[in-house]
Amino acid sequence: MRFKQHKSAKFTLPTSVGQQGFTLIEIIVGIVVLSIAFSIFTSLIYPLANQSAKQVHQIKAAELGQSMINEILAKAFDENSDMSGGLYRCGEDSNNDGEVKADDGETCTLTENLGPDIDEKDDDGNDERAKFDDVDDYHNLSVIGSSLGSSDAIEQLYIGYQIKVQVSNDSDYSGDYDANIDNNFTAKLITVTVTTPQGFDFVFAVYRVNF
Repeated sequence: MRFKQHKSAKFTLPTSVGQQGFTLIEIIVGIVVLSIAFSIFTSLIYPLANQSAKQVHQIKAAELGQSMINEILAKAFDENSDMSGGLYRCGEDSNNDGEVKADDGETCTLTENLGPDIDEKDDDGNDERAKFDDVDDYHNLSVIGSSLGSSDAIEQLYIGYQIKVQVSNDSDYSGDYDANIDNNFTAKLITVTVTTPQGFDFVFAVYRVNF
């Protein structure tokens, strides 16, 4: 009995157009589209993120500036003024002759003598802010982030910030000291400059009047 040998049939799967992959032109077009998309993203999103960070620094600078101003305004007008409520004012016309002279009592601190007193410095000559008792003591004060507050949390919150204070006699409220015009017993201009970690300066100014 004979058996015929049959060859097995071969099946060929049809090839569809969708399985051929991307052509070189399609790849190039895709790269161009992605490049345009990333350009739009970087030009729109990144500046917004930078602006948001700047606003945070502005808020912190305002907090530091206001805090320092409040601290200074709580002090006496002058070293020669009454420290316990303003019962005695330096440079006051006590005899009511229309002029402030030596016989009226203690005169206010001269412009060239503004700054902390000797007993308000440590043995190394550094300012001891905790001993400041009048506005003049804050003249030329410079405070960095590591000594802005009394707690580690505050130091970490304002790390990289710096505060500088200038005090000047400005009796005519012009914003500048003029030796030929300004006296030393009417008003003092307090200028607080806060520098952010990015190097931006924010200036806050206020007057302390002799009362």
